Amino acid sequence: MPIPLEEALDDQIAAARGKAKLLRSPGRYLVLSALAGAFIGMGVVLMVMVSGPLSLAHSPWVRLIQGLVFGVALTLVIFAGGELATSNMMTMVQGAVRRAFSPLVALAVIVGSLVGNLVGSVGLAWLVHAAGVLGVAPAPGAPAPGLAGLTGMLNAKMAESGEAMFFRGVLCNFLVCLTVWMGMRTRSDAAKIMLIFAGILAFVASGFEHVVANMTTFSLGLFEHVPGVTVGAFAHNLLFVGLGNLVGGGLLVGAAYAVAGRRGTPQVTVPAPRAGEAALAAPAGSNA
Repeated sequence: MPIPLEEALDDQIAAARGKAKLLRSPGRYLVLSALAGAFIGMGVVLMVMVSGPLSLAHSPWVRLIQGLVFGVALTLVIFAGGELATSNMMTMVQGAVRRAFSPLVALAVIVGSLVGNLVGSVGLAWLVHAAGVLGVAPAPGAPAPGLAGLTGMLNAKMAESGEAMFFRGVLCNFLVCLTVWMGMRTRSDAAKIMLIFAGILAFVASGFEHVVANMTTFSLGLFEHVPGVTVGAFAHNLLFVGLGNLVGGGLLVGAAYAVAGRRGTPQVTVPAPRAGEAALAAPAGSNA
């Protein structure tokens, strides 16, 4: 049975206070947020490598396969430990709504985790580029499936309008934060993993946009010299997708459950009846 909303929200507020306190140790916070960026990046690399051959074959199953494997990324973040900006958007908004700290503190944690996630994502992308795995072809002269998959993903992302990026970001983090929130409502690790893979499958297969995943995707594109990929296109994507993620995770999930999970419901006070009314209301045979 799921943990009650009120109890799960109390756990979230405690976690939010811990994140705010951790920000006072910038070095530790940078390490944890960089690790989270690298973990999400590993999911991106796995997704590209597994779906690359399908992309070359123009298979309609590309997104489904990508969604099935990308859950590894969030599993690493949650079970290994890391500060992921997109889930922090939910947690810190909940803390601010419940007045555990000021909105400025919440914003500082979110921005700090974004910076750390970017550091980890770029670092992971460089390591993958140095390893040369994306350029491996099945035969001499044949196209490299990994690079083909990456190019296809980036071309699709760069073709999106700012409006599309924003709303895909909203929908993405709505699902991602719901996934994390559902995980907070169970004590079972097996259940958490199942919820992670189900929620991540929904967002990836639907074609939504995750700002931290895109950090690795665009970094790989820059290192691999994918045509059309520029720092400007990278920044443009991060801006609109990041704002959409903030709305989807912070408002649609974080603020919504901060209100819905408040302890204590208004009590309705019924006036005590007068003596004559009490006698009339008493049933026959009653001692009232």
